[in-house]
Amino acid sequence: MDFLTRLVSVEEDEVAPMLWAGLYFFLLLAAYFVIRPIRDEMGVAGGVRNLPWLFLGTLIGMLLIHPLFTTLVSRLPRRLFIPLSYGFFAVNLVFFWVLFRSLPSADDVWVGRIFFVWASVFNLFVVSIFWSLMADLFRPAQAKRLFGFIAVGGTMGAVVGSAATAFLAARITPTNLLLLSAALLTAATLAARKLMQTAPETEQEAAADADQPLGGGVLDGIRNLFASPYLLGIVIYMLLYTVTATFLYFQQADIVAVSFSDRAARTVFFARIDLAVNTLTVITQVFLTGRIVRRIGIALALAALPLVCVLGFAAVGIAPTLMTIAVFQVLRRSSNYAVARPCREMLYTVIPREAKYKAKNFIDTFVYRVGDQVGAWSYAALGAFGFGVAAISIVAVPLAAVWLGVGLWLGRRQKERAKAA
Repeated sequence: MDFLTRLVSVEEDEVAPMLWAGLYFFLLLAAYFVIRPIRDEMGVAGGVRNLPWLFLGTLIGMLLIHPLFTTLVSRLPRRLFIPLSYGFFAVNLVFFWVLFRSLPSADDVWVGRIFFVWASVFNLFVVSIFWSLMADLFRPAQAKRLFGFIAVGGTMGAVVGSAATAFLAARITPTNLLLLSAALLTAATLAARKLMQTAPETEQEAAADADQPLGGGVLDGIRNLFASPYLLGIVIYMLLYTVTATFLYFQQADIVAVSFSDRAARTVFFARIDLAVNTLTVITQVFLTGRIVRRIGIALALAALPLVCVLGFAAVGIAPTLMTIAVFQVLRRSSNYAVARPCREMLYTVIPREAKYKAKNFIDTFVYRVGDQVGAWSYAALGAFGFGVAAISIVAVPLAAVWLGVGLWLGRRQKERAKAA
């Protein structure tokens, strides 16, 4: 315990909530990373040219499910709407398992496309709910000290999930891994309930009873967003993040499609990328994240990922090879998970409680997928004009530079709001 206290700067009454939060995130990301390589392989199998349409389907899925979620948030306390949300996705996983086992192989491509869309919705929603709860339970000062370590749990879960798929996909078939994902998601729900029982009340929770529904309307989150320059800044940061991430995702798909002909080999390649990303991330989170944020501040920490992308896209523009793409993906995603993502979630600790669930969910899901759409169709348009992987990388460099500037502005505004609070 003394070692943990020195490593994280955690206070005694924060240890149990921090560990439950870490376990919760571990199980949640393990559930997702078991199916992530399956989703990516199905996206390639359905045709790289069809990926923009799959991203459009994901955006439509977000539009359909966001009002349902905000209705739950308005009418039910968090001890109920969080388990109900996760239970819905767990039942969906079992349904897909039955579907893949029942339908003839000729229909696999179409079912795979539907699963790609569903998994993309699933990923954003379950993680958004997790971080909304974290922003609700922990104060800004606690978040600065603890979010990096809590994120370690998620990274370890991602390592376990991707390693399980890399090891088991060729042995028990990817379809059966859906049941493993459903079981992990159910366990994550139990950990979330335990966290809510053990977490001490924050000042915000004392002002508004956390066991009561938040109330309000379904569209309150959207109205709050457009009324706040701070939240609009987060929207711009998110859009630039997703546009550049989509460019890189499509570049990876283009290069992988011509580098591998076997579906199992592609699945293993994607799983190994995930494993490398998460191994590097957990090392950074355990030993560096908290120290980095405390030493350089949130503003510079938010700017670190855009800087990696400026350099990474420049490298791909010079050498658009499988190795370059793989290295760039590993560095970009590990920088995101280890530094940028915890800092981005710290931005929400200084906004009203209702906005932490409603506005944040809208940004994390719909705005995120709007960025995907912009990135997907922009990539397709550039390709139609004859731009290859290298040329598109050069286009992405100034976008990443603007993104860097937005990160610096948001970090300064968060610091000002935290001091005012």
